[in-house]
Amino acid sequence: MTKHDWRVTASSYVIDTHFLRLRKDTIELPDGSIVDDYYVRESRGFTIVFAITGDNRVVLVRQYKHGIGKDLLELPAGAIDPAEEPAACAIRELEEETGYTAPAVQPVRTFVVDPTNSNSVAHLFLARDASKTSKQNLDVTERIDVELVEIEHLPDLLRDGTIDSVAHVGSIYLILDLLQNSREI
Repeated sequence: MTKHDWRVTASSYVIDTHFLRLRKDTIELPDGSIVDDYYVRESRGFTIVFAITGDNRVVLVRQYKHGIGKDLLELPAGAIDPAEEPAACAIRELEEETGYTAPAVQPVRTFVVDPTNSNSVAHLFLARDASKTSKQNLDVTERIDVELVEIEHLPDLLRDGTIDSVAHVGSIYLILDLLQNSREI
């Protein structure tokens, strides 16, 4: 495969907030062409947690997502804090969003999210034997309803679009495949 060398000739931050960090690059392409305004969303990444209870129910969250302007049903997930490890983020987000904890979280896979315009990655974790141990501890922007769904009903929610965020659809399909085919995770 041919390596495509893009050279950054200038870079600056046009937005740098808790919610969004946006970098504007000037790029010189291999043929010498200049792109003056190539924008990249920077991120520390986020975690997605497939938490399953002892009686084979999956912990899901329903919450409003302002970017798309609607409520979504998803797996618990959240942004990695500065200096936080992905596994610690997964444990924290599961408990904060749902009040559920698990004896351990297992790393499953890291996904590239939007490689054209972002450096963000999603770290997928499996949390077995999850149980309700506390109250939710939500961020100011969060209003989350926790829903428990029997694992065998998840494919229906994916097929009919009830769960439609691509990172969560892919994560669920991957975990179901690994669990159904007895692959070690």
